[in-house]
Amino acid sequence: MDSAGYGLLVSTDSSISTTATVVVLATICGLLIGSFLNVVIVRVPAGRSVVRPRSACACGEPIRERDNIPVLSWLWLRGRARCCGAPISVRYPLVEAGTAVAFGAVAGWTGPSWRLPALLYLAAISVALTMIDLELKRLPDTIVLPSYPIAAVLLVIAAVAEGEPGRLVRSAIGAVALFAFYFTLRFVYPGGMGFGDVKLAGVLGLYLGWFGWQQTVVGAFLAFLIGGVIGLALMALGRAGRKSQIPFGPFMIVGAWLGLAVAAPLTSWYLTATGIS
Repeated sequence: MDSAGYGLLVSTDSSISTTATVVVLATICGLLIGSFLNVVIVRVPAGRSVVRPRSACACGEPIRERDNIPVLSWLWLRGRARCCGAPISVRYPLVEAGTAVAFGAVAGWTGPSWRLPALLYLAAISVALTMIDLELKRLPDTIVLPSYPIAAVLLVIAAVAEGEPGRLVRSAIGAVALFAFYFTLRFVYPGGMGFGDVKLAGVLGLYLGWFGWQQTVVGAFLAFLIGGVIGLALMALGRAGRKSQIPFGPFMIVGAWLGLAVAAPLTSWYLTATGIS
């Protein structure tokens, strides 16, 4: 092997090693964040502080540190509280493990990059908002509204650091466009769209627009496609009727993530299949 080939091999191995390290760190971070998100999911809708008091069992006994290790504590305790034997919802380890998987997947997708913090933040609020909306059919302002400045700052840092400030213009247009689109739907048919969905649309538009026009269009379209398919399936199974209220936030979130991940190859496939290009 010549020196150039050896150098390329070393560089490739180093890149893979760095990405693997970032994935592992992001996964561990996801476990810890997932534990915090469990507190957010319970306390934010109730208007309680997520900082104090410390986490406690349903019987009022504070949870010990050794019983508060993400996922592992639930397994060790076999899903029951040490203090009183009350069952601990399986939602807790699922949120922790799900957040860890989401963080690891995002890190593996982007690798070590300036856009990673912005996407990890989106992953965190995606988990919290999905769980709250599914359970309570609400998208709390306490989570959604602060996401505008937080996401904006993280995306500005990423765009400037990556030398692509033009992304910020698309990001702003995407936020305004999706907010206006959902606001119009809400105005035309108030019963079919909550205002929480309208406010969430602006946050998702920031991200979709930052990545590109294809991502914005595909992400918005997939939200309605997935929502429609799931809605029809629930009606066919007798789990919902035409007037049933089905939380739309999770569909918006899934659609946005799919838009970010598959918009480019999906658009390319569609254009090729239809003979447009």
